[in-house]
Amino acid sequence: QVQLVESGGGSVQAGGSLRLSCATSGYTDRRDCTGWFRQAPGKEREGVAVIHAGRKTKLYADSVKGRFTISQENANLTVYLEMNSLKPEDTAMYYCAARAGTWCGLASVWFDSWGQGTQVTVSS
Repeated sequence: QVQLVESGGGSVQAGGSLRLSCATSGYTDRRDCTGWFRQAPGKEREGVAVIHAGRKTKLYADSVKGRFTISQENANLTVYLEMNSLKPEDTAMYYCAARAGTWCGLASVWFDSWGQGTQVTVSS
């Protein structure tokens, strides 16, 4: 079993920055791939960024490329999402998720461990 706890959300003005953290614990082999997903009211959940612990590969949604950076601490597998140049359309509940295996993409359906989420609100 894997536990994921997000923190770092909040309210900022457009152009501002936030750093989200995802503290992970549990079976290491169930956390090969960890990612951030978001869901705005009335919209489907979408993948934002993912990172594979072993391969060190990263993948970003086109909407956040160049603005968001995902990283991971090797020691405890904590995952961070640095968000810069925030836009009102980035407003959403942000979730951390993890899965085992070599595949590491942005499709949320393949992730089986989820945190409770942290709210990000960007005002114009």
